[in-house]
Amino acid sequence: MYSVFVVDDEPIVLEGIRSKIDWESSGFVFAGEAGDGEIALSMLHEVKPDILITDIKMPFMDGLQLSQAIKKIQPWIKIIILSGHDEFDYAKRAISIGIEDYLLKPFTPDELLKSLQKTASQIDKERKQLSDISRLKEELKSTETLKKKEFLNNLVHGAENMSDVMQKSQELGLDLISRFYKVLISRIKSRTDNIQNQEEACSLLNSYSADWEQAECFFHHSNILVCIFKGSDREELDESVFHAAETIAHIATKNEDCMVLTAIGKTVEHLSELNNSYDDAKKILSMGGKDEKNRIISSEDLEQNVGAEAESGILDLKENDPLVDRLKYAGKNDISAIIDESMELIRNNPGQFSVFASYLLVDLIFAVSKLVEKLGGDIKILKPEILQRKFIDDAVQDEKGLRQKIEQVLSFALEYRDSKMTGKYGDVILKAKRYIEEHYADQNTTLTQVAEAVALSPNHFSTIFSQECKTTFIEYLTNVRLENAKRLMRETDMKGYDIAYECGFSDPHYFSYIFKKNTGLSPREYKMGEGE
Repeated sequence: MYSVFVVDDEPIVLEGIRSKIDWESSGFVFAGEAGDGEIALSMLHEVKPDILITDIKMPFMDGLQLSQAIKKIQPWIKIIILSGHDEFDYAKRAISIGIEDYLLKPFTPDELLKSLQKTASQIDKERKQLSDISRLKEELKSTETLKKKEFLNNLVHGAENMSDVMQKSQELGLDLISRFYKVLISRIKSRTDNIQNQEEACSLLNSYSADWEQAECFFHHSNILVCIFKGSDREELDESVFHAAETIAHIATKNEDCMVLTAIGKTVEHLSELNNSYDDAKKILSMGGKDEKNRIISSEDLEQNVGAEAESGILDLKENDPLVDRLKYAGKNDISAIIDESMELIRNNPGQFSVFASYLLVDLIFAVSKLVEKLGGDIKILKPEILQRKFIDDAVQDEKGLRQKIEQVLSFALEYRDSKMTGKYGDVILKAKRYIEEHYADQNTTLTQVAEAVALSPNHFSTIFSQECKTTFIEYLTNVRLENAKRLMRETDMKGYDIAYECGFSDPHYFSYIFKKNTGLSPREYKMGEGE
C-alpha cells in the first residue's frame, strides 16, 4: 500500500479526490489533506507519505515552494502537481524541481488513478535499485569508498593527525569546514535475524544518506551507520540531525522486520573534538535498544533527565501495564477517551454491567496506585476513600455514576502526577498537551507551533512526543479534536458542520471522513446511538 497526502486550497477538489477514489482496493491509502502548503509542510513532517498530490497555486506557500522544501527534507516523497491551463510556466518549473507527474484541471478520477499507479511503479523501481545488495557491496569495496571510510573512521576515533585533516579531506572531496559538529550513529537490526532484510535496509540507507549535503556518512560494520553532521548554527544543526534520525528510521523500517536505534552525540566546536561526540553516541548505543523498539536518543536529553529520572522514577515506568504507561502523560482529553473505552467494553457485554464495571474500576484504581507509588506517594494516605468497598459499590449502580467515579479517580491521578513530575520530558509533554487542549479548535494549530510553545525544534519535539506518548503528534491532535466532537454530540444539539468547525476541522466533509475512519460510524450514526 502507498500512502497519499493531498494539498489544495479548494475544498471541492479535496473532497473529490478523497471521496471518488476507492483507495484501499486500488492499493493506496488516503493519509491526510491540507488547505495550504504551510500547514501541509508541518503535517508532512509527521505523516511521511509515499506520494504528495499538490495544487500548484495556493496562498501562503504554493505548490512549488512546498515541493522544493519536501525534496530537501523528504526526498523519497514522489510529487504529483495539479495545475490549470494558464499555469504551464509553473508546471515547467515544477518539472525542473523533480516532480513525477502533473495533471491539468479538471481531471477525472481515472486520470488521477493512472497517475498514482504510474508513480507507484516508479517507487517500486527506485526501491529495487536502491536496495540492490550486490550494488551496495560493490560500492563499499571501491577504492574511493574505502579511503573515505578509513579517513572518517579515524577522524571519529581521534586517530587522525589533525594537521593533515584539511588536506586529506580536500583530496577525498570532503567538505568538513564548519562551526559546529555532531555525530549520529544508527544501528539497524532484523527482529528475526534475517540478514537479507537487514542488508536491504542498509542498502537503502546507504543510497539516501549519500545525498545529504550537511553530513558525511559511512557504514562501520555491516549494520552501523555513522554520520558526521556539520552546521553554522547550533539550533539548525540540531534540527538537521533529528530530521536525519527520523528519516533513517522511516527508510529502514519500511521493512517491518527491521528496527533502528539511533544515538546522537553532543555538539562540539572543533574537528579535534569529534571523537567526544562519537564516544557519547557510542555509549548511548551500548546502553539502549534492548526492548526491540525504534528509538532516537540524544546525549543532551539523556544528561538533562538523569537527575529527574533518579529522583521521581517517572521515566522508569515499565510497559507491562499499558494503563500505567498511558497515565504517564495523559491529558484532560485522555480522561474522556478512557471513560468512553470503558463504557464501550461494558456495552459489548449486556446484562453484566456491575461485574464488568467493578472489574474496570478496580483495574483503574490499581493502575493509579502504581503510578502514585512510582512518584513517591502512598494511595492509602493520599486518597484512601477510593480503596473502600463502598466506593466501588456506589460506582457500579448505573452508567452515570460509573462515569463520575472514573473521572474522579483519573483527575486525582493527573493532578498528583503534575504536582510531582520533573525533568525535561515530563515538562515538554505536559506543556504540549496543555497547549493542544487550549488550541485544538484553531485550524492552524501545527506541529511547528506547538514545538515553538515548548521551546524545541519541530524535529526534536516530534521525536520526543512520539516516543514518550506512543503516538504521533498528528494522531494525538486529531484524537483530541474527535473526542471533543463526541462530547459536543453528546451534550449539545449542534449541527455536524458546526461541530466540525468548532473542533478545528476546516472542512465538514473531511471531518466526517476522519470520524468514520476512527470510530466506524458517521457523525450522524454516532449522535443517534448516543441518544438511545
